[in-house]
Amino acid sequence: MTLLRHDRYCDEIVHQVGLLRAVVTSGADVAATVPTCPDWTLEDLVRHVGRALRWCGLLVGTRAEEDIPVDRAPGSEGPAVTGDAAALDAWLARSGEVVVGALREAGPDARAWSWAGDDTAGFWARRMTHELVVHQADAALAAGLPLRAVAPEVAADAVDEWLDIVRFVQRVLPGAAANELRAPGSSIHLHATGTPTELDTEWLVDLADEGVVWRRGHEKATVTLRGPLTDVLLAFYGRLPLDTPGLDVLGDRKLLELWLEKATFG
Repeated sequence: MTLLRHDRYCDEIVHQVGLLRAVVTSGADVAATVPTCPDWTLEDLVRHVGRALRWCGLLVGTRAEEDIPVDRAPGSEGPAVTGDAAALDAWLARSGEVVVGALREAGPDARAWSWAGDDTAGFWARRMTHELVVHQADAALAAGLPLRAVAPEVAADAVDEWLDIVRFVQRVLPGAAANELRAPGSSIHLHATGTPTELDTEWLVDLADEGVVWRRGHEKATVTLRGPLTDVLLAFYGRLPLDTPGLDVLGDRKLLELWLEKATFG
């Protein structure tokens, strides 16, 4: 697996923060429910993202040796008044500046505690990139706006990271729902179409007894999810229905539905 360059992640964070800000300032109702995160309103979602960016900025900026409570991150509380889209937008913009400034200054190899055991700023650059990619889509869905295509290299890396996260959860959280994704002999094939030929955008995911094992490549599987890369990514993350036009499910659909039910952060 080849990661993107550190600066590429930083640039994508800037881009995705800009897209999320565009949703906030689009005239959308910030009290609208997020259909893919139904416990949240659009404002809740934006505050969640902004707090994560501020927290990450603190971890990286201080070269943290251990976890720091998110409420210790300066500005993490967000605007004092709810329902103010302009204030929410300004706070989100500043949150993006904080994290990108810290990441660029640190470089990928600087120390920064993480929950995954990869205690580097590079880990956080990647994690915040894909946090934004997915939640920007959540926000667009809440606002009834079209979903934006994700740059192919970013979307492919987001699939890689999601597979790694699910495997991590299986390894360290024995009671997590992801541990039910152990079905030896069963596999999922992701086949993204319309991508540059030099970018391998097919995956084979074995639901092995020891946990998820994955690799890039074209192989037969129990079930295949095929379609445009951004749609495959968002469907595999549970953000788009499997019946979305342009997506095809070939084979054991119930296995893919099991993945969508059980693949979580914990």
